[in-house]
Amino acid sequence: MSIQVSVIGGGSWGTALTVLLARAGRHVTLWKRNQAEAEEMTKTRENRTYLPGIVIPANVTITSDLQAAVTASSNLIIAVPSQPLREVVESLKPYVTADYKVLSIAKGLEVHTLLRMTQVLAQVLPYLPSGQLAQLAGPNHAEEAGAGLPTTAVVAATDLNVAEKWQEILMMPTLRVYTNHDVVGVELGSSLKQIIAIAAGICDGLGYGDNTKAALLTRGLAEIARLGVALGAQPLTFAGLSGMGDLIVTCTSKHSRNARAGQMIAKGYTVSQVQSATRMVIEGIPTCQAAVELARRVGVEMPITNAIHQVLFEGRDPRTAVHELMMRGPKAELAVLFGN
Repeated sequence: MSIQVSVIGGGSWGTALTVLLARAGRHVTLWKRNQAEAEEMTKTRENRTYLPGIVIPANVTITSDLQAAVTASSNLIIAVPSQPLREVVESLKPYVTADYKVLSIAKGLEVHTLLRMTQVLAQVLPYLPSGQLAQLAGPNHAEEAGAGLPTTAVVAATDLNVAEKWQEILMMPTLRVYTNHDVVGVELGSSLKQIIAIAAGICDGLGYGDNTKAALLTRGLAEIARLGVALGAQPLTFAGLSGMGDLIVTCTSKHSRNARAGQMIAKGYTVSQVQSATRMVIEGIPTCQAAVELARRVGVEMPITNAIHQVLFEGRDPRTAVHELMMRGPKAELAVLFGN
């Protein structure tokens, strides 16, 4: 019997994952909120707004009927951005039963609660065992994955049986999936790297070089891991696909929305101008707001994240922020990897 999967959210990554699943022989129901866009995608077999040029296979049903999409399969993938995720899950809650496995592919922190995505799911769907909530992360640009280029990812769940079931569903010749039980580490690594990617874009926009970017990625990963460990994550997770892997691709790729946002900020654009320049969500902006407050609450030092927050929300000049980071007091490298 063919595996059925429902994908809630027709953005770039949701569409790309839908295409990959369909190519692997899964029967997929894709929910797109806008009815006219759902009908257009059904007619053209393409998501011209978010993933142009990629054909959506015939074994994908595209609908704007949320109930129909959710009840089509108990393998449920939530592919909406971090900030509207709660609202969408509240809407689909009446159709989700206790046997569902729910996988989030959003990367971010909810601004007003500071919660990770699986924590939001747990709040909205409290009758689901926590082990049935999972997170997919890794160096996964939709443009490349949808084109069939080799891609890797990690699926994290506290119940490894659930992670392995998702691994079985998602594994295919162009998508290799690993499992991990460290949900906290996987979610934080894939969320916080967006802030460092904005910083990488700022460095590019200011004309800084490879030395600068290498230092930024290295020290950025150190502060991501520092916050993660303080919140219960495993240190080695940050050396994996959702940590180092995701950080590298998001800071260096031409497809990176966060890096492009940083480049625009360096050239003098405001945050509102950057956000209005694209229909796609720049997750690093709200994630930076949440991360600064989260770090403050647990007493963890995150100098790069704080500097980006000052640039984005407090009017700090980017060059001044870089200078101040360079002039911080002397430290021993290894002594501050997982401490202040």
